[in-house]
Amino acid sequence: MKLILSRVQRFSTADGPGIRTTVFFAGCNLTCKWCHNPETQSFQPQVLRFSTGKEECSGTETTVQEVFALVKKDADFYTESGGGVTLSGGEPLLQPNAATELLKLCKEAGYHTLVDTAGAVSFSTFEKVLPYTDLFYYDIKAATEKAYLRYTGGSYRLVSENLIKLRAAGANVVIRIPMIEGVNTDARSRKKIADLCERAGIEEIDILPYHKMGVSKYDALGMPYEMKGKRRTPKALLSRNAEYYKARGFTVKLQK
Repeated sequence: MKLILSRVQRFSTADGPGIRTTVFFAGCNLTCKWCHNPETQSFQPQVLRFSTGKEECSGTETTVQEVFALVKKDADFYTESGGGVTLSGGEPLLQPNAATELLKLCKEAGYHTLVDTAGAVSFSTFEKVLPYTDLFYYDIKAATEKAYLRYTGGSYRLVSENLIKLRAAGANVVIRIPMIEGVNTDARSRKKIADLCERAGIEEIDILPYHKMGVSKYDALGMPYEMKGKRRTPKALLSRNAEYYKARGFTVKLQK
């Protein structure tokens, strides 16, 4: 089965528990202003040409079997570290058949599986991958329909409804909030997000500080970066949000 691949990152410790192999799928239906993987937004081949002279390619057509052959090479590390395989992107669920087949192969091999998703897909897609997914990382990027549309091009209603359905179906879900000052760090936003997570029965919330590590990729792609003037999320603001979610009863992890 064909798969449009951005890249495969081996020995990752930032995309789930333990040592993992992260498969970055190409293609995304959101256009987040702060996206740090802009090369994954398109299904078409992208060439990043950095000022150093280095070039990277994204959007390569391959097969699920070829990707799985690469994943298998690190099986011993998964066993030793409690790691596994993460599907990320882009949005891996925009290639539901390929994602399902890869997850199924991983589960049959005994690997822990994780899907990193923005949740902006039809719920029928979640139903396909659910039997083969041990854990979902699920992004909540804003707290109103207007803000979601403005900053991501997506729908808060769709994302929130899918979260409720996903948890009702028995999925293990960790919420991830990219903490963007002026977008989702205010008191009203965090209350709405906490209320949603409470309704869904979420236990853990991971807070991801805004950073500019992807800016060089925009230059390499010849794309404008609209948030170039945005400052990094202040530590005090991160702490304030983290303490609020803790006070609401969630386990909170503040990522670096």
